[in-house]
Amino acid sequence: MWGKDKTKKVDFDRHAGKTTMIAKGTEINGDVKFEGGLLVEGTIKGNVRAEEGSEALLRLSEAGEIEGEIHVPNVVVNGKVNGDVHSSTHVELAAKAIVNGNVHYNLIEMVMGAEVNGSLVHSQQKPAPVEASISLDKKVKRDGKLPPVDAKMETKQSPA
Repeated sequence: MWGKDKTKKVDFDRHAGKTTMIAKGTEINGDVKFEGGLLVEGTIKGNVRAEEGSEALLRLSEAGEIEGEIHVPNVVVNGKVNGDVHSSTHVELAAKAIVNGNVHYNLIEMVMGAEVNGSLVHSQQKPAPVEASISLDKKVKRDGKLPPVDAKMETKQSPA
């Protein structure tokens, strides 16, 4: 609708066929590391992490609860999180979401009714580092005065 960029939405269908579900009534004690999609309707007492460089998606349902930190590129919360949420791509906080911790995001959507008891911290994706080298050509005159300095600067973009 008016001016919304629909390409920024989380693509749930991308993870079809490779989604893990933690059902209601299930409790996991320990950290969870995953690829693809993770649907949590039960409880996780530990940190949740996605594989580095993946397009992983975590969906926490209304009945779901996570007691630990979340480090996942795409996160949709409609349950309870006791810990910080770190998302490099997209966070969606639905109407029943309760986050007791800080939310680190690049892009965020919050629906009326969502609750964050902590800080919202915007963090953009980091650009590739730039290397710079400077060479100075300086000659001292016999009278002790310094002439103007000729400086040459070259920059190279490092591969990310």
